[in-house]
Formats: sequence, structure tokens, C-alpha cells
Amino acid sequence: MTAVPEQMVVVGAGVSGLTTAICLAEAGHPVRVWAAESPPDTTSAVAGALWGPVFTEPVAETLAWTGDSLRVFRELARDPATGVRLAPALTVGALPPAGELPPQVGLIPELRPADPAELPGGFAAGIRATMPLIDMPRYLGYLTQRLAAAGGRIERRRVDSLAEAAAVAPVVLDCAGLGARELAADRQLRPVFGQHVVLTNPGLDELFLELATGTEWTSFFPHPHRIVCGGVSIPDRWDTTPDPELGARILRRCRAIEPRLHDAEVIETVTGLRPDRPAVRVEAESLGAARCVHNYGHGGNGVALSWGCARAAARLATAARPGT
Repeated sequence: MTAVPEQMVVVGAGVSGLTTAICLAEAGHPVRVWAAESPPDTTSAVAGALWGPVFTEPVAETLAWTGDSLRVFRELARDPATGVRLAPALTVGALPPAGELPPQVGLIPELRPADPAELPGGFAAGIRATMPLIDMPRYLGYLTQRLAAAGGRIERRRVDSLAEAAAVAPVVLDCAGLGARELAADRQLRPVFGQHVVLTNPGLDELFLELATGTEWTSFFPHPHRIVCGGVSIPDRWDTTPDPELGARILRRCRAIEPRLHDAEVIETVTGLRPDRPAVRVEAESLGAARCVHNYGHGGNGVALSWGCARAAARLATAARPGT
């Protein structure tokens, strides 16, 4: 007799929740996504968003997860409707010698040193590459449609405890981002405030990213009809109110690198709280009679880790239970 697929509830409708739900639904499992916010209202919607190397613990796993995600994004870039494209990229800042590049950097497609003439003033080193760039509003729409096509559905519902989901499904997937701080009682999870200034795109195609260790740096990610400028990273700030002074500094830095941005109009300023944790959490535990699989703590790497973590979480969700 063929086993009946188990009902599953995914908590969270950001990029991690939707991707995890798709992996399960396309494998034949009945999936419901519970979330207080619809995908366009999540933190994922205001991301830049770029696939890139991830240096977060657990290192061996995050290396594999980013590699897995890269393979998927390169496939998705073949279809413009997904919002994913392979974009020329210039990354500047302090870099290790070519012979000492970590394995994470080795994943980057078409990587080469930048010629000195290609570098903006004030930067002594940089690299050229081709990297997946994701237009998040369009991409989240694509994921939503793909989930629906696989039979999954999104339900607007505030979730105050994982036990609520366990009461209706034998398998629960916690993809709640920062919400997992309360749902999973995880005080290692903390907010990291981010702010972007979104401009009209004056015709830019190449993304720019400064490697920096401080709370502010320069980056801009061009999409067909807009360009997302950053960046800011302020730990333990819960207030999501846009800061005009931060926005002004973002614009000054980006316009100093790319003068064409002086002609771009400001569309909006967006903010979000990245769910930061010392290590990404993808693991299963018992929740009463149910199984709970956690998939959160990605920090600013949620997009880069999304497919790898989702597939790992799906494997844990569908693993045979002892005695079955």
C-alpha cells in the first residue's frame, strides 16, 4: 500500500518559507503556509538581493547550501519571468591574495581580478564576476505562483506558537525568520537593521559591492526599473523607521561611485530586520507528537542560502521516523 503523504505546515512566507514549501509541495506533500504577512510585506521583499558567498557557521554546510542555491539560480536566470538574472559585478575592498582565496569565493562564477583602471577612486583592489541578482518583488511573485501550481497554499494567519501548527499537521517547518526568536524561544537570534534607498534606474546593468567590516558600506543592485542602494547593518536595533541621515549617506556614497545616479529619482526608502544568529539553524526536533524542522537564522544571506537550506529542511521533514 502506498503511504499517504503527510500534511505539512510551513510557518513564514518570506524567501525561506516559500522555497521550503515549494520543495515539499513539488515532492507531492500537501503544504500550507501560515504567515501574518503576505510575501510582498516580508523582510525578503526589501532585500537587494544578491547570491554571494556565505561565511556563516556551520561552514561546511553553508558552503554546500550556497553551492546548491547557485545551481538553482543559474537555471532560473534562463527565464526572465523569475526575476533572476546573471549580472556583471564589481566587488571592491580588502581581498586576500589570489592563492589564498577561501573555498566560498571559489564558487563565484567567472571570477577574475579587476584591472586597476576598472576600480573607482579610493579602492586599490577588486574582483570582476558574474553573479545571480534577484529582483525580489518579482521573484517572490514567481515563488508564490510556483507554490500554487504545485498545490500549496498561503494562509494569512498570525502564529503565536509552533504548537498551533502541530495541532493540525504532523510536520511543522519553522521558517519564521526573526519571529523564531519567540516561536522557538531562541535568544541567540537577534535583529540587524538594514536600510535601502530605491532609485529609478538610469540605465545601469552592473552591480557594485564594497567589502567592509563596519556598519555602513557602498552597494547598488540594478534591476530593470529600479536600483537598490545600500548598505547599512546595525545590530540589535528593532526600530524599522527609516533614518533620513542614513539615507543621505547612502546616496552620497553611491553617487560618488556612479555619477549617473545623480540623475536618478528616489522612489522610496525601505527598511528591514535581518534575522541574525551565530549559526544558521537547520535541524529537526520533536514537538509533542509532531516533528518540527527549523530553518532560520540566515542573517543577510537568506537568498543565497534559500534553495540549499530549503532542500535540507525538506529532507529532514520527510525522513522516516523511528519505528515506521
